[in-house]
Amino acid sequence: MKSLYDWCMRLMRGPYAVWTLYGIAFIESSFFPIPPDLFLIPLILARRTQAFRIALGATIASILGGLFGYGIGMFLYDSVGVHILNVYNYTAQFEKFCGYYNAYGAWIVFAGGITPFPYKIITIASGVTQLDLATFILASIPARGLRFLLIAWLLWKWGEPMKAWIEKNLGWLSVAFFILLIGGFLALKWL
Repeated sequence: MKSLYDWCMRLMRGPYAVWTLYGIAFIESSFFPIPPDLFLIPLILARRTQAFRIALGATIASILGGLFGYGIGMFLYDSVGVHILNVYNYTAQFEKFCGYYNAYGAWIVFAGGITPFPYKIITIASGVTQLDLATFILASIPARGLRFLLIAWLLWKWGEPMKAWIEKNLGWLSVAFFILLIGGFLALKWL
């Protein structure tokens, strides 16, 4: 994990780091399995004075990517969306999950946008169920914004001590992160 962390830190100091993060935030919201937080954290640690601008850009990129995922669900579910769900083995659970949208669409989008739950599943489901687009956007903005801006604020406020703490506790933080990530995928299976 230490070598991966060091690689991310080097990558996030490069000239295309911000655009790399924005690209990852965009594709993660529709089909990419790795959350942008893994790149957001080292980028903000490397460029602490730009923390809020970076987090705001990641929020915008994530919401635009969410709209792309919504479009996959709405227009390409039969040809593309099903294949994405099959990759994650979520097709059966997805149909059950879509039923919840009738009553709780905005809350589901908000919860999926702020937690380690796979946001791409939320975006595609929103398109498939044709959740009102304004509702989708209005729930995504505070969810993704809160997630990324909270990270930015913590790293801006306690940058060097936070960096030292992350590096000191990288092992168990990695385990906790992957447990949360896998827990999000398993939660979808249990729905």
